[in-house]
Amino acid sequence: MASSRFSRFFCRRCGWQGTGWFGRCPECGEWGGVAEREGTRPLSEASPRPLAEASSLSARRFSTGFPEVDRVLGGGLVPGASILLGGDPGIGKSTLLLQIALHVSREAKVLYASGEESAEQVRLRADRLGPIPENLYFLATSRLEAVERGLEELSPILGVVDSLQTLEAEEVAVPAGSVAQVARAAQRLSRLAKEKGSALFLIGHITKSGVLAGPKTVEHVVDVVLYLQGDRFSSHRLLRGAKNRFGPAGEVGVFTMGERGLEEVPSPAAFFLRERIPEVSGSVVTCSFQGSRPFMVEVQALLPGPVYGSPRRVASGLDPRRVALVLAVLEKRVGLKVGQHEAYFKVVGGLELEEPAADLAVAVATASALRDVPVDPRCVLAGEVGLGGELRGIPHVLARVAEASRYGFRRFLLPRENALEVGDRVEGVEIRGLSTLREAVEVALGA
Repeated sequence: MASSRFSRFFCRRCGWQGTGWFGRCPECGEWGGVAEREGTRPLSEASPRPLAEASSLSARRFSTGFPEVDRVLGGGLVPGASILLGGDPGIGKSTLLLQIALHVSREAKVLYASGEESAEQVRLRADRLGPIPENLYFLATSRLEAVERGLEELSPILGVVDSLQTLEAEEVAVPAGSVAQVARAAQRLSRLAKEKGSALFLIGHITKSGVLAGPKTVEHVVDVVLYLQGDRFSSHRLLRGAKNRFGPAGEVGVFTMGERGLEEVPSPAAFFLRERIPEVSGSVVTCSFQGSRPFMVEVQALLPGPVYGSPRRVASGLDPRRVALVLAVLEKRVGLKVGQHEAYFKVVGGLELEEPAADLAVAVATASALRDVPVDPRCVLAGEVGLGGELRGIPHVLARVAEASRYGFRRFLLPRENALEVGDRVEGVEIRGLSTLREAVEVALGA
């Protein structure tokens, strides 16, 4: 194919590119950091073709060896997909991907490239996780070109890069981990993965605020973004999908960290509710949807005595803004004097409840804690609270009721619209439809 020469100018600091020379980078404001790179541009481009002629990648998915990971990925790994995995240091990112690499390499070639550990260090971890197949190859390097060469020569079904922040490209004259290096490495590796048809995991560091380090363009370049979350001093871990081009985003997988690495939790509801004290005030059970999966979780509220000045509001696992709205509705529409009380909220188990369906659980837990009256331990609440004190319908209500009934819950407080939707379709349960938050508080607390 014929090609023509061209020159591009880029900033050594941030990687911004332009077609002409510039003195000051318009992106980061750096002076005198311009560099020139020559390349070739093909004179003819690929011709359009019917989309129906393209092969389906869904039929070619392959398993990671973890049904929980496969669920979060949308059904398994897709050939050519690039997956960015982030998490706190020591949370288990490298361990999880090494376990996946060990499983996949039983049937096909896998390349594990690390710029942070030597072969001996990785071997020490691998011996603890199980036997090492001959198809698992290791590459200790921080050079981006060496990783690319390894992927091209080996053509593995799966590649793992640990980590993205350690890679350096020769053409970018800034240290590893800088914005320009991270962006260039993600772009080149993602493009190579699609050309070779290899699924590729990229481990990314996160900042103090809990977001992936590096430019936002990295998350746009890759196909899937995953977060491994949890307290490193606790055994449980949550794998959450933040972006997925091949399946639903927001899926959650539940794991525990053991002596042989990460292990799946077969029954998340039993896991999240196993240490619950049923007869304590401020405790409410709700059924939350995470992606396409219902989770039984406990929402707790604690309201100490009134204080002078500005009371504290602390929410773990809940959006503080939604909590503030619920407290305002309780004060104005229900008449509960919560304004002078400090309020502490927690979703047990580390899950984050972002959907409005958790509003009713937060409200009733608050009322229960304020009046020091426990809620029926067999009762499940779910519903959105409006600013007028009304209860609004929520999606997937039938799946929520069915999931809760599997674990012995027999009483459900739902918005009236959802109660009519469920009707008598689930046997052995009591469905109570409610119109207002005041009515829900009275029924839940037996007032």
